Amino acid sequence: MDGNKDEAQRCIEVAEQAFKSGQIERAEKFLLKAEKLYPTDKAKQLLAKVKSTSASNGNAGRDRSNATAADEKDSGPRKRVNSDSRSHAPEYTTSQLEAVRQIKKCKDYYEVLGVSKTATDSEVKKAYKKLALQLHPDKNKAPGSVEAFKALGNAAGVLTDAEKRKNYDLYGINESHSGHGNSGHHGHGQHYSDYGYSRTFQADMSAEELFNMFFNGGYAQQNIYRQQRRRHQAREDRDTNNSSTLLNLLPILLLIVLSMMSSFFISDPMYSLTPSHKYSVKRETNGLKIAYYVKDNFYSEYQGSVARLEESVEEDFVNHLKHSCSRERNYRDSMLAKARTFGDRDLYRKAQNINTPSCENLQKYLIT
Repeated sequence: MDGNKDEAQRCIEVAEQAFKSGQIERAEKFLLKAEKLYPTDKAKQLLAKVKSTSASNGNAGRDRSNATAADEKDSGPRKRVNSDSRSHAPEYTTSQLEAVRQIKKCKDYYEVLGVSKTATDSEVKKAYKKLALQLHPDKNKAPGSVEAFKALGNAAGVLTDAEKRKNYDLYGINESHSGHGNSGHHGHGQHYSDYGYSRTFQADMSAEELFNMFFNGGYAQQNIYRQQRRRHQAREDRDTNNSSTLLNLLPILLLIVLSMMSSFFISDPMYSLTPSHKYSVKRETNGLKIAYYVKDNFYSEYQGSVARLEESVEEDFVNHLKHSCSRERNYRDSMLAKARTFGDRDLYRKAQNINTPSCENLQKYLIT
């Protein structure tokens, strides 16, 4: 509810600015939105004032029309004005139409905003503010201005988000979403109307919301508010799930207790493949000459067959090499696959030269 209250206050501020500049319809729209989000007396009073002004303007217009009609009647017939030419006159300028066409020609987000791929965050925001004022549908009535404005907002939403920008630079546009039957357009080569609605790289907010954030209160302030709202929601979720979490942890706690109790009844192994403070005496198997380590009291306490013990040592050692070799090969194969995916020759050569010492060591013992 606090979030709605802040948003409603922001709408009231926008409405006040619009009313002062004579934009009656815009002021009324934001005041109605504020009333839906969080009703206040201030919004109601200002809305009544706006409606009163709108009604007065309407009456004044009708009076002027009636006066004009009376003048025409008194003065006799006049030359008829071609009303069709007035109704079909464009509501936009050539420069506005050209701005929309320029956006349509763009092939990636950087070109949409007119910045380089090395542009800083502040440069991206500055470019967006400049173009947003030119392309906003309230100001630019040229055909396609709505789509161009959405593409502009989507570009800014991605390039001002560090994680999204990083993914966009790596992978480009989501190819699976192109859906226009043109398989020749991939990555950065897609038309802006394709990536204007891309599922992978679409901004979290609509183009209008992004515009309001940049020009009413600042982008950083809105980000702070969103982060605070997420933290508040996270705290509520933690409080709600505390009891269920405790119940879920009980079996795990019980298992830990049982494991600790069982450890008192399990004796230490007779050997270790690596030296330690407990296993400090080095020995070597007769077969593969594998080094292993035993305790100081090994000779007095161990009553079993040393030959069978050393067979276990060699088996453990070989199994350990097999597991290590498997990990080394998997890592090398994954690097090769990554290099093929991105077409990176340097990475491919490096992946081919990755050493697999465990595999080489294992081969030596298997041959032996």
